Amino acid sequence: QVQLVESGGGLVQAGGSLRLSCAASGSIFRVNDAGWYRQAPGKQRELVAEITASGSTNYADSVRGRFTISRDNDKNEVWLQMNSMKPEDTAVYYCKARVTTVKYMTHMTDDYWGQGTQVTVSS
Repeated sequence: QVQLVESGGGLVQAGGSLRLSCAASGSIFRVNDAGWYRQAPGKQRELVAEITASGSTNYADSVRGRFTISRDNDKNEVWLQMNSMKPEDTAVYYCKARVTTVKYMTHMTDDYWGQGTQVTVSS
């Protein structure tokens, strides 16, 4: 029905930058709120950044001022620009989106998760 695919993860030195991409595909009528989460080994998954369909954003205190979330509604894509990265940013990053789908004129809204992309920051 809907698939979210993350890309852009990898290894970066402290102080460097990475840009993550999340592409949604399927019978999509509308991508509503979307966000990025991360989970480090032995820790719970936490919210990193959120963005509404209209472009309003919200960030975790730990990344505010360093990370920027953005989206392209026409392409059904959301990005996370990560600057001034720290070793504490090391985690698997997941894309999440609330998506309205349409099939046979029936609309349904559900949350979808990507499979995650590894981000490692070396010191």
